[in-house]
Amino acid sequence: MTTASAHRALMERVIECRACPRLVEHRERAGVEKVRRYRDWDYWSRPVPAFGAPDAELCIVGLAPAANGGNRTGRMFTGDPSADFLAAALHAGGFASQPTSQHRDDGLTLLNACITSAVKCAPPANQPTAEEQARCLPYLIEELRLMPNVKAVLGLGKLGFEAYLRAARTMGLPKPRGVKFGHGVRYELGPGFPTLFGSYHPSPHNTYTGRLTHAGLVAVLREIQAFLRDG
Repeated sequence: MTTASAHRALMERVIECRACPRLVEHRERAGVEKVRRYRDWDYWSRPVPAFGAPDAELCIVGLAPAANGGNRTGRMFTGDPSADFLAAALHAGGFASQPTSQHRDDGLTLLNACITSAVKCAPPANQPTAEEQARCLPYLIEELRLMPNVKAVLGLGKLGFEAYLRAARTMGLPKPRGVKFGHGVRYELGPGFPTLFGSYHPSPHNTYTGRLTHAGLVAVLREIQAFLRDG
């Protein structure tokens, strides 16, 4: 089995997962008790697979799908304000073909990047429990093992950043000293592991308040592009 076919098989398993009863109930209820603006949508209401090619050099790790974003559209960071904020920055940073992310057939493609999440189902109030994160971690570990070309990981938000570190520890990374989440941080984790970058999550809580700006996220992405280009 090729790496690409193994990755597709993994994503098929992800989509069928029902390991967390609270998350299953929430994601499915969101597709029934729809918000008014999406009342005509047929919600995805399942775990959301990674978006992008497994041979990419950049892996972006977010928190989880949004109830009316990825959980509705079936694609990571698609169909909500966080999605458009991220897509615009990825486009400006050279990692996306267009600056918007509306639905699965909108023509958006990622360029040398793949987006995944620490938790594959939309959690209530965007807050997965520690137990739910632990149940989902093996999927992230398996994804990373099926991405042989990854040279950089971008953790969006503290949870995504720390989920990657937990996965890397399971994959043999010695406990790193002084590695702490922050916007614009960069850590060399040692031989055999990608360089880890951090950014505030592009949630409305951060973008509407100005904590995370378009320029601020683009700066991180351009630093990653330079790192990938120059090694």
